[in-house]
Amino acid sequence: MRVAVGMLWLLALGGPPQAQGACPSQCSCSLHVLSDGSKARTVVCNDPDMTLPPASVPPDTSKLRLERTAIRRVPGEAFKTLGRLEQLWLPYNALCELSALMLRGLRRLRELRMPGNRLAVFPWAALRDAPQLRLLDLQANRLSAVPPEAARFLGNLTFLDLSSNQLLRLPQELLATWVHLHTGPFRPGHHARLVLGLQDNPWVCDCRLYDLVHFLEGWAPNLAFIEARLRCASPRSLAGVVFSQLELRKCQSPELRPGMSSIRSPLGSTVLLRCGATGVPGPEMSWSRANGHPLNGTVHREVSSDGTSWALLGLPAVSHLDSGDYICQAKNFLGASETLISLVVTEPQTFTEHSGGPGARWARTGEGAEAAAYNKMVARHAPHVPEPAVPATAPPAPNAKEQLFLQHFQMRAPEERSDVPAGPQEAQTVSSLKVVGDTYQSVTLVWKAPQAGNTTAFSVLYAVFGQRDMRRVLVPPGKTSVTIRGLVPKVKYVACVCVRGLVPRKEQCVIFSTDEVVDAEATQRLINVVVISVAAIIALPLTLLVCCGAVRRRWRKCRARGSAEATGAYVNLERLGHSEDGSEDLSQHSLSEADRLLSARSSLDSQAVGIRASRRINEYFC
Repeated sequence: MRVAVGMLWLLALGGPPQAQGACPSQCSCSLHVLSDGSKARTVVCNDPDMTLPPASVPPDTSKLRLERTAIRRVPGEAFKTLGRLEQLWLPYNALCELSALMLRGLRRLRELRMPGNRLAVFPWAALRDAPQLRLLDLQANRLSAVPPEAARFLGNLTFLDLSSNQLLRLPQELLATWVHLHTGPFRPGHHARLVLGLQDNPWVCDCRLYDLVHFLEGWAPNLAFIEARLRCASPRSLAGVVFSQLELRKCQSPELRPGMSSIRSPLGSTVLLRCGATGVPGPEMSWSRANGHPLNGTVHREVSSDGTSWALLGLPAVSHLDSGDYICQAKNFLGASETLISLVVTEPQTFTEHSGGPGARWARTGEGAEAAAYNKMVARHAPHVPEPAVPATAPPAPNAKEQLFLQHFQMRAPEERSDVPAGPQEAQTVSSLKVVGDTYQSVTLVWKAPQAGNTTAFSVLYAVFGQRDMRRVLVPPGKTSVTIRGLVPKVKYVACVCVRGLVPRKEQCVIFSTDEVVDAEATQRLINVVVISVAAIIALPLTLLVCCGAVRRRWRKCRARGSAEATGAYVNLERLGHSEDGSEDLSQHSLSEADRLLSARSSLDSQAVGIRASRRINEYFC
């Protein structure tokens, strides 16, 4: 009878203590009463030798703390039996691996604290098993990134601490889930809807941080920060700068600038393909061939003052093998853009001359009547007239190939008839054409036209070496100089000057390179400095020698004059004579006090004075 009563009592209590789950031997358990009168169990485990979560945690546990242990990993479904668990604290352990199923069964979990561990990756998808989670503390771990898909599982949080990790930036998807905090209603007296901890991370302050910086600038009362003054860690120029002081640009995908889609160039010429693009950050530019063949040239990259990135492909002495499609690609982390340029290498064109007086015409055989006789010069022409007064760089003399091509500038296309009336050839000739160095992006042309009047207008035609289309610059009447701007550094150009409406002769053309013009002037300045320095080194010792000799002679002269004056003074003081009565007496008795003070001279000096006086005297010394 007593046994039956005991069994009924145990059943009423829900079974023996072992059935409800005993407290683990390495942990301590305690009960506390909640505000609604219910009881909650707290289990605390801090054994430094513990390597795995305890398996026999009472199922009625509402708060579990595993802290300062040697636990390195949490296996899947480790807390599945703890259906009443609301707070899971795992601070300052050795955790470096978490299972994606670690929160399976924790439907009532509200707090997950895991600061001070070694987590480099967090299983964000595991948060779907804890729909009531409001607090996530991952402070002081080793997280280097938050993936964009994590934003789907963080929308219900009211506290998120990611401080003291290795985060470089946050995804835009995560920031988008917090945008409603700026516009949502705020009730005074209530806590902020979201508390963020983002400080002490090595933020990279580039365009990808633009959204985060602007998000922090416009934060509302619905949003609170553990530390609002976030700072940059890189690049080095921005290290330590507060976000509020940044001026970042929003990221932009590459956008190619429009240009030529097809180029025709004669065999053996040099072709320059240009491609420009904009983007934030600045795109990486590259050239390749559509057929996969290697490039037969060099690529030069540069960035212009307006932020445009340029890639220049130079193809020297093109052949028929260089014909084909060339692809220019601009790429940054947002994407890539491509453009295609076709190059057609043609046979050299021949020209025949038809004589007919001063207005002689040249007819071209080959491709028809394109006005493109000005675009095929491959060398530099040195004028044969005396140099003008303006200092200029003298280009080298053209070779045979250059001379042959320069002769083509005397021809005109059939449709280009001159509107200038025929006259003396001397009145329409430009001479003494020179290139005056200015900068790497501009040059100045100067010339003479002795027979031209003040009403004569000139034209300047110029083009990049290897390109067919020449640009025209109109010069006002009466001017004999012009500055061409917007040139590309280290590129060869051809320029011709002629009376407006006429075809230039080869003596009226010059080919120059934008780097040599400037470098020549720099070389001349260097020569001047060297000459002046050498002259100073040679002349300085001679000057010092002459000056030292003059100073020495001056010093000797002053010394001799001083000795003579001193001798006279001492003689007056020391010379004695015999009186008539045979007694010795001073020859001068009017000695002043100053003369008496000057009488302290050696006996040898006094003897020397007596000898020079050629008199036999008795000298006395005090």
